[in-house]
Amino acid sequence: MPVTRRDFSRASLALASLLPLGLSACAQSEATVSPFSEPERSDLSALGKDPRLLVMTTRRSVGNAAPYFGSDRGPLTFAEVRLSPPGRGIAGRVSSAVAGDWAILGIERETATDAPRVFSNAANGRDVLLYVHGYNESFESAVRSAGQLSHSLRFQGRTALFTWPSGGKLLDYAYDRESALWSRDGFVESLRALVANPTIGRIHIVAHSMGTFLTLEGLRELRDSPDVYARIGSVVLASPDVDIDAFEQTVKKIAPLARRITVIIDPDDRALAVSARIAGGVARAGAADRARLDALGIRVADTAGRGWSLLRHDLFLSDSEVTQVVRRAMDRGEN
Repeated sequence: MPVTRRDFSRASLALASLLPLGLSACAQSEATVSPFSEPERSDLSALGKDPRLLVMTTRRSVGNAAPYFGSDRGPLTFAEVRLSPPGRGIAGRVSSAVAGDWAILGIERETATDAPRVFSNAANGRDVLLYVHGYNESFESAVRSAGQLSHSLRFQGRTALFTWPSGGKLLDYAYDRESALWSRDGFVESLRALVANPTIGRIHIVAHSMGTFLTLEGLRELRDSPDVYARIGSVVLASPDVDIDAFEQTVKKIAPLARRITVIIDPDDRALAVSARIAGGVARAGAADRARLDALGIRVADTAGRGWSLLRHDLFLSDSEVTQVVRRAMDRGEN
């Protein structure tokens, strides 16, 4: 039986003293073609027109009322979430970029029975944007981020969220990392189900922070599945909270995907600086030396000096220019 968050041992007192310093909700070069100059797309997102978010989760359900899914581990479950989108005028777009003001109206359907197949059928006939959140995220905050990202990208396919049982608290870093790894099988099943549906087009994966750890583990497990790799249009790893040595090793194992991988880094990412201290001083990939990343044959977008953010850990959501890095990666993957 999966353990609950209460069963999991707490982080050390040393971790408790580090976390308040900055850890929160956690190669080809982009330099020749600036990732920060492309104008914003003017068309509306498909999610804005039909605000139903597809969700695959390894969180345990807590019922058909907020928070809907909690921080304990549960069976792989599909849910369709009805959202209330932000306003469509200039004020609404600004509000979305700043506050991410998508709201959950309710869960339209939910099932743990043959969840991957139900998920795949719900995405029928469309390209898919699959968002994987990071550390210290509740179900509700992850849903809002997925909605905000899709809307900012003006994505025209089906938007999906893979949400794993983050504890949603600063002191749950260790629990979150183990939960992310525990959720790898569910992530792999979800990807396999999408690929098994011949009507689905390209699958674009955007992962943030600790969610990149889960994503890379899943893609590594699928390295002997060329049918899966062939359907992946792009993989964007935003502020990856992954040991740089492990990151290098994994990217080499999934080499056929390297040209479709874009990594968004920032040497001044304060959240990753704390994570590195927790990890014994080993740099995280999202704040690593760019030369090491370039050598892997992946695209690297360095956001140093771009935008404004206290932690500099979520610029892919909070800064429209950095969001365009994601948009361009997806556009390349559609060709």
